[in-house]
Amino acid sequence: MLDYMPFFLFATICVVLMLGYPVALSLAGTALAFAGLGMGLEALGVALHFEANFLSAMPNRVYGIMTNQTLLAVPLFVLMGVLLEKSRVAETLLDAMTLAFGSLRGGLGIAVILVGMLLAASTGIVGATVVTMGLLSLPTMLKRGYSPALATGTICATGTLGQIIPPSIALVLLGDVLSNAYQQAQLAMGVWSPRTVSVGDLFVGALIPGLILVLAYIVYVILTAWLRPRLAPPVDRQALMQELGHRGSVWPLLLKGLVPPVVLIVAVLGSILGGFATPTEASAVGAFGALVLALVKGRVSLAMLQEVTRTTTQVTSMVFLILIGATLFSLVFRAYGGEALVTELFESMPGGVVGAMLIVMLVMFLLGFILDFIEITFVVVPIVGPVLLAMGIDPVWLGVMIAINLQTSFLTPPFGFALFYLRGVTPESVPTSAIYRGVIPFILLQLSMLLALAAFPELATWLPAQL
Repeated sequence: MLDYMPFFLFATICVVLMLGYPVALSLAGTALAFAGLGMGLEALGVALHFEANFLSAMPNRVYGIMTNQTLLAVPLFVLMGVLLEKSRVAETLLDAMTLAFGSLRGGLGIAVILVGMLLAASTGIVGATVVTMGLLSLPTMLKRGYSPALATGTICATGTLGQIIPPSIALVLLGDVLSNAYQQAQLAMGVWSPRTVSVGDLFVGALIPGLILVLAYIVYVILTAWLRPRLAPPVDRQALMQELGHRGSVWPLLLKGLVPPVVLIVAVLGSILGGFATPTEASAVGAFGALVLALVKGRVSLAMLQEVTRTTTQVTSMVFLILIGATLFSLVFRAYGGEALVTELFESMPGGVVGAMLIVMLVMFLLGFILDFIEITFVVVPIVGPVLLAMGIDPVWLGVMIAINLQTSFLTPPFGFALFYLRGVTPESVPTSAIYRGVIPFILLQLSMLLALAAFPELATWLPAQL
């Protein structure tokens, strides 16, 4: 029974988190309790595999976290996203896209998906995208006769694109965790390779799957509109132009709304893809560009800057505190021999690498019902990552697979965070059951994307290899 202490530790963490205690304190507190239990049992002479010397690495680990250049991109991308949210870039863009596509069947849904994609690529923050799109587009979609389930499902799913479309904070965190896992895998195999796993690799690898997912969303909305027209009726363009107070051609409005976010995205991603900047340096470019856009739109004020910096500090502090707690958890897990236990478990599974990967994806999907992506990234990936990479799995492909899988954690009822975000800005006339029904087709589309990636890993590995 004592040989399975690592699994008891993991199960206890999940239970404590489900009880609603703060994530960082739950991780650190539970890990310290189990560390004390292990040292106490050993002092009593109980035969237990517990290597307390692992805990001596904690000060160096914390120092490494606080001085990590890769993680410096987190506050900068958060700052960029919050600035764009406050500057209301999405409003003009949504009006223009609605005028451009609204007269088509399902056109309003297509406009929401395209705007959400650009907003996700600009901000990388799921909550900000879902709330912004909910406030801006949901009233219009309901007023124009769209099914509440289709409208809310489209907004929720589009908002979660910030998980996979770069620059994504989730990919930044995954890149750092997988980089450490790759080093551990090399040590376990007794080999050394000059190759590393960078955040830039994940950005490039996630680009094609992210765009395919956007295309799948659009195709679903178009098919729904053609097969069941009453769920997504076309919009009278003239009536919409009068309602928005716009006269003349739609092109000036479209360019006005489209150019600023596209220029910002090109500046950030282009500098990474072109090799001119690291993701951390590109995040600084993005933050500065977002500030310039806010200045141009006349949205900058002292109160706005105070709110932006406060939000950025809160999000960044949360991420780093969780990472420190997860590091302590990882050390205690390894002190109990958890890494060797997981390796033995995976190697004994039927199907070898395929079976191990299938189990990991299934466990992450189920954990997405109850845990946030940050918790899964910092708790689960450090446990399974080194073992899977040591089995020969490509790190970029693994990172993109995990990112898309974690994307479903924002949509899976009843605890998907995107559902909570949208419920907070949805009229009471729209029942929660409609939101749950609306996201199910998009969850299936995301799972289909996972299957496509499993069958064709080149979707994630081809572009990074070319660059």
